[in-house]
Amino acid sequence: MFSKRREMEEADIDITAFMNLMIVLVPVLLMSMVFNHISILELNLPDLTGAQTASAEKNRQLEVVVRESGIEVYYPSGNLVKTIAKKEATDDKAAHHDFAQLSDVLQEIKRRLAAKKIDKKDVLLLSEAGVTYQSLVSTMDTVRSAKTVVVAEAVEVELFPDISLGDAPKKGGKS
Repeated sequence: MFSKRREMEEADIDITAFMNLMIVLVPVLLMSMVFNHISILELNLPDLTGAQTASAEKNRQLEVVVRESGIEVYYPSGNLVKTIAKKEATDDKAAHHDFAQLSDVLQEIKRRLAAKKIDKKDVLLLSEAGVTYQSLVSTMDTVRSAKTVVVAEAVEVELFPDISLGDAPKKGGKS
């Protein structure tokens, strides 16, 4: 009548195989991931209702006209500051716009405005129909900010971050 007591052993869960799988799987999955950087540009469309205020504001508008042949910078509206010709094609590169020179021109305009204590942040970017998408995006990046050296350190300086888009006038037409 004596019942034998069975001693209950604690059940051990062996997770060694699972841990080995995780040690191999996690790095493989991380290496196969595609890391994307998405940037959002806020663009302003022209206001169609404020015709009277638009004409007064247009006189103080900074305009960058992107053409297939080059880039034109106007400030104030209608006054040509600089025409930047497209760089010629070389053996290793196709013909392309000179964004470094555009950045220099815009930095000079920003310095002159700062000397007059004018805080201008908006620019009107006008493009011809044949301008490539990459040229337009590169122009937007150049217009928004510039890299400069301050105390032996490369710094990103804000130029004209508020970008409005439009169609470029015909060559020889008034901006």
